[in-house]
Amino acid sequence: MFVRTVDELAAQGKVLTLVGGSTKSARLLTAADGLGFSYSDVRAAKGSDGVLWYKNHWEANYFISGRSTLEDLTTGQKWNLEAGSLYVVGPNDRHRLVAVEDEHHVSIFCPPLVGNERHDKDGAYEPSGPGPKTDKRMFVRHATEMRAAGKEVISVSGNSRYLRLVTKADEVGFSFSDVRVKAGAESTLWYKNHWEANYVVSGTGEVTDLTTGQSWKLAPDTIYNVGPKDRHRVRAATELNIISVFCPPLVGDEQHDKDGAYPPSGPVPPGPPGY
Repeated sequence: MFVRTVDELAAQGKVLTLVGGSTKSARLLTAADGLGFSYSDVRAAKGSDGVLWYKNHWEANYFISGRSTLEDLTTGQKWNLEAGSLYVVGPNDRHRLVAVEDEHHVSIFCPPLVGNERHDKDGAYEPSGPGPKTDKRMFVRHATEMRAAGKEVISVSGNSRYLRLVTKADEVGFSFSDVRVKAGAESTLWYKNHWEANYVVSGTGEVTDLTTGQSWKLAPDTIYNVGPKDRHRVRAATELNIISVFCPPLVGDEQHDKDGAYPPSGPVPPGPPGY
């Protein structure tokens, strides 16, 4: 397992400036990490205005704070985005994203980005792996609406709640969940059949590698990443809100088994070199 923070990436010069200088993107995970997806922390200033068209990728974006508008430039349909809004775009989706106020979201790409890409004249990134061949179109989901519809999964222990915003059925190469962990909760987990990346939105806690005994503090803007070899323990000092991405993607109704694992749901990515 390994842990990174936005501040560490900034110090290493791994935060890109995009969309005419109005957007900062910290590349938390890239293709080199071997998890099957890339993961970025994105901050856009009010007035940021981008016409985008990811011809070679799927991208999911989940809003943590602020507000933006999203327009499908094929149909003209528009959405208002705020904290808890998720939108997914693919190769058929030329779209426009405008920040109504300063906003913060996380961005997942599949195939994963190399990490230094810049948008071309069409608002696309160059290919970084086998691109999706699909006739599917973009979609938007809202956490509040999905919770109201009973889409949240409660852990067997009752200590965690999982809102499965993107699942295997969406066919974008990963699953995506908003996770809430109760203050004081402690879980021993071992994802033998998956890679999982966990970005901390709010709260504090600790994650421990139970093979090596090494521990890391959990706080906002931290991402911890675990795979098939990483039996680990998560402790929540306060309530934790985590954005969790799995590859291969989860079906959506899984519960942990006695080892803290989920059943297989597809081929497992290789992970970082030497893993």
